[in-house]
Amino acid sequence: MPFPIINSIASWVLKQRIHQIELFIKYPHEVQNELLMNLIRNCEETVVGKKYDFDSIKNYTAFAERVPVSTYEELEPMIELTRKGAQNVFWHKPIKWFAKSSGTTNAKSKFIPVSETALMDCHFKGSKDLLCMYLNNNENSELFLGKSLRLGGSSQIYENNNTYFGDLSAILIENMPIWAEFSSTPSNKISLMSEWETKLTAIINETKAENVTSFAGVPSWMLVLLNRILTETGKENLYELWPNLEVYFHGGVSFEPYREQYTKILPNSNFKYYEIYNASEGFFAIQDLNDSNDLLLMLDYGIFYEFIPMDSFGTENQKIIRLCDVELFKNYAIVITTNSGLWRYMIGDTVRFTSLSPYRIRVSGRTKHYINVFGEELMIENTDKAIAKTCSELQCDVKDYTVAPIFMKGKEKGAHEWMIEFKKHPDDVKSFQKLLDENLQTVNSDYEAKRYKNMTLNPLKVNVARENLFYDWLKENNKLGGQHKIPRLSNERDYLEQLKNMMVAVPK
Repeated sequence: MPFPIINSIASWVLKQRIHQIELFIKYPHEVQNELLMNLIRNCEETVVGKKYDFDSIKNYTAFAERVPVSTYEELEPMIELTRKGAQNVFWHKPIKWFAKSSGTTNAKSKFIPVSETALMDCHFKGSKDLLCMYLNNNENSELFLGKSLRLGGSSQIYENNNTYFGDLSAILIENMPIWAEFSSTPSNKISLMSEWETKLTAIINETKAENVTSFAGVPSWMLVLLNRILTETGKENLYELWPNLEVYFHGGVSFEPYREQYTKILPNSNFKYYEIYNASEGFFAIQDLNDSNDLLLMLDYGIFYEFIPMDSFGTENQKIIRLCDVELFKNYAIVITTNSGLWRYMIGDTVRFTSLSPYRIRVSGRTKHYINVFGEELMIENTDKAIAKTCSELQCDVKDYTVAPIFMKGKEKGAHEWMIEFKKHPDDVKSFQKLLDENLQTVNSDYEAKRYKNMTLNPLKVNVARENLFYDWLKENNKLGGQHKIPRLSNERDYLEQLKNMMVAVPK
């Protein structure tokens, strides 16, 4: 299809959608309330609907009083029932797709239900909105003259009892409209290859001759692919291979630790970075402005939002609030009710609001991935910022890291112990360690208070990881591929001890 025609169609879609987005920006609470009531009305005759008497729920207060907040483990029996062929359990339409996800904490797999409604009205709608917002902000874009280099998971679709499971990217590729496949590279066949290292080679062979104008994928794994491409083609930077590059759509992990490494291989100040926030459970937020770190919370994707303030999370005083009650710059755990039948489900992520009109957020971490052993309330957002600032100041690059507490023993104070794999090493590790500790204090006042005169916490300790340590850990745990993540922070020492043991092991 000629570019002018594609551009005209995209512009028409853009104008229609921008009007709808402006509507939920203007009336956010009304849109969310109507959405919740529609979800409840649709599911009155389901097993869950009858259990909680959805028929008599007429407002949010009744919903919140009657339906409990749930974790995956609490919903798993119903999900397994549906995976075995039962229907009308938690959603009123048949569920045949399940996004398999082990997350970053459990080896045990989760099977997140993905309804046909969620595929169309949430996941694919989010992808189209991302393009709409980008094109709206960049009218001279020539995005559709080339292809998007996508890097998803490494898993095929498997059938079981007439239901299907695989990682989310595999499900999306399986259901992708034809026009989207034509505008993407590599092919579906290569995208769904299971063996990660073979897949990388196949992607490089297929994409290096394409006119790639954009990238889409998780920053850590995309960086592995792009560096491999440069090595194999002998190019200094990516513009030598793809001169029409203009944007990278990224999500999954924080971009901050990788930003400087990307600017080195994409040396063009006009290149754009657009962040999204999505997961197996849904598509939640999109960067709607150029050169922004804030994400617009999308309120009409069939997802109703609630929030738990992290200062009461997991305590007897835990409270749950609606969107209309959130405050700026406080950390909240997200609770979602979705058009795949997840009712008041704790997704495990934490966010903070940077704007209330419209509602914009930043992802700050995970409810299980933080350190609060000594009252320091350290979030991934803090460590990502501190490590990025330290690398910038000392002209070094970090490839991966994880942090764990050093517990108090007798009269010995506690501390934080880091395992860091460098891409470019600092001249002096001790200086890096000292500066990292100082930068961490500037971004987290609780950590600063605990570090004051070493009263509670000693200075942090940095272990320099051998080359490919984290890659080898992921490989050993069968976690290679586009959707798996390194566990950044933990209140326990399990991950750190595993990595320390592998420091002296011979890589497989």
